[in-house]
Amino acid sequence: MIKTNQDVTQTSPAPRLPAWLRQEIPDARKMKVMKGLIEKSRLHTVCESAQCPNLGKCWGRGVATFMILGEVCSRACRFCAVKAGRPARVDPDEPRQVAFTVKQLNLSYVVITSVTRDDLEDGGAGQFAQTIQEIRTLSPRVNIEILIPDFLNKPESLEKILQARPDVVGHNIETVRRLSSIVRPQADYARSLEVLRTLKHAAGASVLTKSSLMVGLGETEGEVVEAMRDLRGADCEIFTVGQYLAPSSRKRLMKVERFVTPQEFDAYKRWGAALGFKHVESGPLVRSSFIAEEGFHAAGKKRERPNDI
Repeated sequence: MIKTNQDVTQTSPAPRLPAWLRQEIPDARKMKVMKGLIEKSRLHTVCESAQCPNLGKCWGRGVATFMILGEVCSRACRFCAVKAGRPARVDPDEPRQVAFTVKQLNLSYVVITSVTRDDLEDGGAGQFAQTIQEIRTLSPRVNIEILIPDFLNKPESLEKILQARPDVVGHNIETVRRLSSIVRPQADYARSLEVLRTLKHAAGASVLTKSSLMVGLGETEGEVVEAMRDLRGADCEIFTVGQYLAPSSRKRLMKVERFVTPQEFDAYKRWGAALGFKHVESGPLVRSSFIAEEGFHAAGKKRERPNDI
């Protein structure tokens, strides 16, 4: 059995940023090149829109997570810096532009995510599918990971996604069950698990499923383990967990309750491995798309599922 420390929810103000969260100043030249290429293509990245702390590191390596379906989200989750409001018209040329940029960057692995588009009948699933098809046409050897919203768990939308044949489909539960309705009030913890379960049941071994959790929002260790168990119960295969960092001081956004230590992240990694995930990425600055290619290859090598705990 997995053993955890006594579960204690911390509600006091977060301390100053600890040393393990500080990063080196990124290469300004490489940043300028990447920014110029993305702006020229009229594309959006979650790196910028969500104010990811790994932007400098990823752009310095010439990789980015593309965000399709515009830059305005129809939901207003309390952890996310992406603009919320009334989304713009879907750009029919966006899939081709993403594919062209992927080819220009000579990527071997690409991550595509999106804002949530509850205003669209299929939630934007068709745009995901078209983007995958365009990338396959121009760069047939590229492995493609997509990070999708829940599409309100519409079977026809999930089917569109799978028919496009991505290599990895991710959908993030983001936080533990108790905090879910506070952190993302327009989403649903159980629905997210059902999305992952449905995807894996329909795709079988042809697609890896993935999800991610933020910690430092007031959850307990026991709740983190419960979330891991729930994900394994939905047959999720890749799991990532990282520190929540408030992207701005906007009133609607959650505050950091505490900074989780590197030792605790090491424990999450051990627990995840024991529960049977094919790959676990756990660390203070880990995000769902960070070093995603390494996770894909690591999970792909672990075909045999360990015994459940």
